[in-house]
Amino acid sequence: MDRLAADGIDVVRVTYPDLIGTDRAREVLLEELPRACEHGLAFCRAVYHTSPQGDVVPVSGGLDAGLPDICVRPDLDTLVPLPWEPGVAVCLAEVVDPATGAPATESPRDLLRAVLARCTEHGLRPVVGPELEYFLCDPDPSGGWRRYAPDPGVVYTAGLRADPDNHLLRTLRHVRDLRIGAISGNHEFDGGQIEINLAHSDAVSAADRSFRFKAAIKELARKEGRLATFMAKPFNDAGGSGFHLHLSCDDTEGRNTFDDPSGPYGLSATARHAVAGILAHAPALAALLNPTVNSYKRFGPDTLAPWLIDWGLDNRSAMVRIPPERGSGARLELRLGDASANPYLAIAGTTAAALLGVLAGEEPPAPLEGYGYDTARSAVLPQNLSAALDALEADTALTDVLGKGFTTSFLTYKRDEVERFHRHVTDWEFTEYAYHL
Repeated sequence: MDRLAADGIDVVRVTYPDLIGTDRAREVLLEELPRACEHGLAFCRAVYHTSPQGDVVPVSGGLDAGLPDICVRPDLDTLVPLPWEPGVAVCLAEVVDPATGAPATESPRDLLRAVLARCTEHGLRPVVGPELEYFLCDPDPSGGWRRYAPDPGVVYTAGLRADPDNHLLRTLRHVRDLRIGAISGNHEFDGGQIEINLAHSDAVSAADRSFRFKAAIKELARKEGRLATFMAKPFNDAGGSGFHLHLSCDDTEGRNTFDDPSGPYGLSATARHAVAGILAHAPALAALLNPTVNSYKRFGPDTLAPWLIDWGLDNRSAMVRIPPERGSGARLELRLGDASANPYLAIAGTTAAALLGVLAGEEPPAPLEGYGYDTARSAVLPQNLSAALDALEADTALTDVLGKGFTTSFLTYKRDEVERFHRHVTDWEFTEYAYHL
């Protein structure tokens, strides 16, 4: 308390992720922080069941139970000053059910911890490196939003050529000061699209930092009167934004278990089995890593967004890519996810599938050679959210690891999203039919 006061902090923002990875929070005056730590902050559990449009989805334990509380306690180990808000520090929170004292059923952070506990039982410590892309948008004078600096051909560039307002430099410095392990940033394939990479770490830290990164990017854009979106594919004339995960596993001595100079492709049996597990459970993983109706518009030939279930050696057209590094850098890169994914759920699902693969001990098929996207060689992923949700429900091995309570809540919440979309009359429908029919 004294240190925070001496640093000019008088407000602590306590934040945690909901089911879709949006930050929910409360501002706590510094003098009230001890009380918040001791007794917790009461939130309605239905915050986990609330849609982006403010509807409360009838998930079990919410409306049917009379909208009970969850208890949110600041995790002071995660406390850090907020670089762009003088006098404010921010921390993550632990979320429990006050009736039982156990973690809340829908808590994404606790879901990931539970999956990692299963990995620990088998001597594996997942290490994750996140890569996230987003689009930056300016207000459109005619209404809505348009891409910032939309010039083409600026992939892997930096500076004023594609960023006339130096958004990337300002943002990179802010997220550095937020202490979330930002490494570097550049402009991505489409105009107005930016990627910032985060350091690899243990899986919970990687998810925490990805969650805080997404919240920070959106908040910094708002301060500039702009919109930063991690939507999978916000524009018809541009590609989508990905959330790639680099995954390896250390043993109890901190050694990378994916490396084996004598193994096929320089990979250990653990690495190959992890790849096989991710391939086997890919249809179900799509529900967690491509979790919106819009996600499936990112897929398609020549998009560099994987829509087939395959793997390859340093091959960016494969769903699972094995980067060329070996030794301590041996790892896989899962390119399936899009930027709208909840980091905790994406990492939990990926590590659970990898663990199941290691336990099954099966080998993956031969790796993809050449440019992919050939349905004669590889199976097709679910092509819409409904199909992905059905695949998740049917994958009992994966849902057993994720837990019945979480899986039921997630499926109910997301199927409501699909139903609402199907009832909504879109701009495409009006343009296609209104004049001629």
